Amino acid sequence: MKRHTHHSETKAVRGAADLDRKNGPLGTPIYQTSTFEVVDNEEQLRATHTDHFYTRYGNPTNTVAEKTIAALEGVDAALTFASGMGAITTTIMALLKSGDHVVAQRDIYGGVTKFLSQWLPRMGIETTFVDTTEYEQHARAIRPNTKLLYLESPTNPLLRVVDFKKVAALAKQHKLLSMIDATFGTPINQQPAEFGIDLVTHSGTKYLGGHSDLICGAVAGRRELIDRIWETRTTLGNCMDPHASWMLVRGLKTLAVRVARQNENAQRVAEFLAEHAKVRKVHYPFLKSHPQYAVAREQMTGGGGMVTFEVEGTGEDARRVSEAMRLFTLAPSLGGVESLVSIPVLTSHLTVASEERRRIGITEQMVRLSVGIENAEDLIADLERALAAMAAPQQVQVGRAGYSAPAVGR
Repeated sequence: MKRHTHHSETKAVRGAADLDRKNGPLGTPIYQTSTFEVVDNEEQLRATHTDHFYTRYGNPTNTVAEKTIAALEGVDAALTFASGMGAITTTIMALLKSGDHVVAQRDIYGGVTKFLSQWLPRMGIETTFVDTTEYEQHARAIRPNTKLLYLESPTNPLLRVVDFKKVAALAKQHKLLSMIDATFGTPINQQPAEFGIDLVTHSGTKYLGGHSDLICGAVAGRRELIDRIWETRTTLGNCMDPHASWMLVRGLKTLAVRVARQNENAQRVAEFLAEHAKVRKVHYPFLKSHPQYAVAREQMTGGGGMVTFEVEGTGEDARRVSEAMRLFTLAPSLGGVESLVSIPVLTSHLTVASEERRRIGITEQMVRLSVGIENAEDLIADLERALAAMAAPQQVQVGRAGYSAPAVGR
């Protein structure tokens, strides 16, 4: 009989479970311990590379979360971290050395842009930024010392979609490692590894956890790459706490059903906004007006829970709309069961220079929505009321300037 392969919904719930019948806890235990006892020094040496040695190296609760994420991504292994930025920075530092070069999308999370452009040069590593979907630019930017192609899809906040087949082929042709931040996509809507992407990262704070109550990150990929990253993680020490891992495991169990509802709600919200007179533009991968709609439909099973729109007005109007919402809570981050709203130029991309934001296409009029699992009609009513608070297009006033706050996100 043909071997049955479990679907994503099942992997999210049972991905790390031993399905053989046994007596044991149904819920994942929390190994709230920093260290583990051994019977002798020989066992101590054998335990060093296991999850029963010291929690900075590994922990059984963390292992359950990591195995579940690896199963969802369809790869050999995964590692968890104290934050999404911890996953990204540790992975890059594990795989690169002084003198290496990175080709990265221009349209990525602002914290990563800062790391690539300000921190890596201190280590002797250069980055060339290229337009997200201009693949000839990617190819021209590659040098003899290029080692990594860094990607994000869908992107934050413009929701551009990268053609996985094209970038994976380019990386393979030039013998580069490819690494993608797939936070917005989730392993339910897309599996980049199926298309040949080497490493998939997530800010697990977002959809994987799903309840806005923990900070974590993850990277998934081939075993030999994960082993190299593990060595660096143990040195830098940004491992995940066992209790947070337990919360992540619990969140992962409902990932598929949450994302399905968020896909449905976000589609309806995007379609509503696309028809609204006070909305200039809507960014959502599953709208037919999206420039990468065909690619998104080919490699994604859902458009995701993020919707970005631009008001027909000024930055002041965008802020007024965001502050007038009630069901959409004004807060950074995304991916939880509750709907959130933020202004990208004041949060995720605050640390990116205004000239670079303009080059990417991030405007003062842009509002980013993280659509939750509430009733779609209620969310649309909240948006309709908030947009009514904005001045009519012919009455637009000049916006004010001057905001200062740390970038938040991964």
